[in-house]
This record gives sequence, C-alpha cells and structure tokens, in this order.
Amino acid sequence: MTEEAVLSTGPIYTPRPVLEVDGQTDDMIQTLLLSMDITESDHGLSAVELKFNNTATVNSQGNDYAFEYSDNDLLSLGKSMIIRAGDQNDPQELFRGVISGIEMLVHGGQQPRLIVLAEDALQRARLARRTRLHPAGTVSSIVRSVAAELGLNASVTGLDQNVDDQMQLNQSDLAFLRYMVKRFDGELQIVGDQLQVCPRADIRRNEITLELGSQLLSIRALADLSHQVSRVTYAGWDVAAGTEVESESNAGADLGPGRGRTGACFIENVFGERSEHLSHAGAENQAESQALVNAAYSERARKFVCAEGLSVGNPNIRVGTHVTLTGLGPRFNNTYYVTKTHHSFDTSRGYLTRFQAECAYLGG
Repeated sequence: MTEEAVLSTGPIYTPRPVLEVDGQTDDMIQTLLLSMDITESDHGLSAVELKFNNTATVNSQGNDYAFEYSDNDLLSLGKSMIIRAGDQNDPQELFRGVISGIEMLVHGGQQPRLIVLAEDALQRARLARRTRLHPAGTVSSIVRSVAAELGLNASVTGLDQNVDDQMQLNQSDLAFLRYMVKRFDGELQIVGDQLQVCPRADIRRNEITLELGSQLLSIRALADLSHQVSRVTYAGWDVAAGTEVESESNAGADLGPGRGRTGACFIENVFGERSEHLSHAGAENQAESQALVNAAYSERARKFVCAEGLSVGNPNIRVGTHVTLTGLGPRFNNTYYVTKTHHSFDTSRGYLTRFQAECAYLGG
C-alpha cells in the first residue's frame, strides 16, 4: 500500500490560491480575496466563484470601491483567468477560463463584497441550442467536428466506434457532446487550454493516497446493491445487414480501479441474477450494440461503492484521479476513481478539498 505524499517541500504548508487575470498577477486581487470555490465533474464544464472585499485605500485618501473604476478593471466580464493552488513553492493549475458573471453584495453595515463567477472553455458549448443532423462517422470524428466549430483545441483518443447519422435535437453542443461521449463510456474535460476526450478506461489524471486521520479529514462510503445488475442486454435490428442484433455485457466492460468483490457478485448471492435491458437505446449494428451494453453495465458497476470525502486542500485531487483511501478497514480500503471535486479556500478555514469517488469493488 502506497503512503501519502507530502503536500509541501517546506516546513509549513501555505496553500493560498494564486490568481492570474488577463495574464497578470495583481497584488490587490491577491490581498482582497476572501474565498474561492471551484467545482469540477466528470461531465465537463468547471465553474468558479470568488469572493473579494470590494474596498481599498485609494491614493492614500481613505476607503473607496476597489474594483469599480477604470484604473483597476481586471475583475471584469470577459477577462481570462487562471487559478493555481497547493504548495506556494510549486502551485498547481486548478482552473483556466473566462469571467462570465460579476455581482455586487452590500449587506447592512458590512464591507461591500464583489463576487466573480467564471467557467472554463466549455462554456461556449452551452450557450445555444441547435437542431441539426451530424453525418455518419466515428464518435471521435463527430466530437472533433463539433469542437472545431466551437474553436476548441481538442485532443480525442479512442472512441473509434462507427455510428450512423446523429440527430442533435434542441440540444446545446455541450449536451450533445456529453450524450455522444457518455454513450460509449467516455469523458470530456478541459485540461489547460485543451478539450480532452477519451474512454474512461484511459483516464488516470493522478495517483494519490489519503489516510483517514491524516490528510483525509472525513469520509462517507456507501456500498449499495439497489442499482447493481448481473448483466445488461440489448436487442434490435441491423437495417443494412438485414439481421437481428442481440448483445450482452461482457469482459469488455471497464470496472475501473480497485479490488475485491463486485456488486454483481453480491447481487447474485443475495437476490439472484438481475438483468437490465436497454430498451431506450438504438444501435446501428452488432459492434455498436456491444459497446452500448458494456458502457451501461460499466456505469452501474462502478457506482457500487460511492465515497464522499473531505481532505486537506490538495490540487492533485481532480476528476480522473485514482485515489487510494486507507484507514477505513478492510472492506472500504480501496482505490477509487474521483468523479467530482470542490476546491474551496477562505480566510478562516484555509484550503480544503471535497471529492466524490466511486469503486466497483468491496474488499474484505
């Protein structure tokens, strides 16, 4: 079992976030930052909320608004933003995007606050709904085509399944991309300035260990059989070949990291075999139907054990990280795949990381 990695190369871990706005690191922005919240999920599109004191001494003449005048307009709509956190000697990038909202908050006799909202580059994919037909091709070629229209620098690996014409029916480009990628057990995420799309099995963003009572501050882990199945099936018709199509999930399903007994093993022992039939999906041929049932089975199986944890702030906990949790006993000690993160900072509690993770196995 690997051990926790140290979070700082120095004697004290001082992880105050570093904000770069429009290519600049501004002292007043750093000083007046009160709190930071960054959320990231396996569906893509990360979001940020920053809260600032909106008063400062102006020209040595007393307090005035800090960010409301043209001589300091960095915190304005449309400005680019990069946020780094972690060890002050080597902060890691947590977010890169554009300011999309600003809010003034004044309450009673308190100091005015400025709230800044930002989203990553996938924001442009959710701004308009479209109805259009995408021509037949591979999943990856359709994803690349949509990304190119959005001006996104896309890196697409795998997802080479052939599909027929795909209808985007009153969906945003983001909703359509999520649908196409998830259908074949893939994920999409903005990493730096690049849209990365690949099969879930190929993602291992970081590998870390968290120990309860040390960097892992609290944990809630649930092993739940309510949505587990023994297999997933599909039946349909291959129009081009004029033949029936029947598929059942097999060893091609990706269960992710971890070890122990799967939910399918427990369900068969406790309740007997349980099958899920894909009645809402359509497949062009045998190969596509096999990919669909494997993806559907994988999604269920990986959610057998779900964990929600709170740790000391750690920028290496990202969606796609394989996190080994220890100190939980033999059943729940395991390696989990992180599916959602919330990196937060404020002046009273410091830097904390909340995360959700899943594992297809129960140990012990």
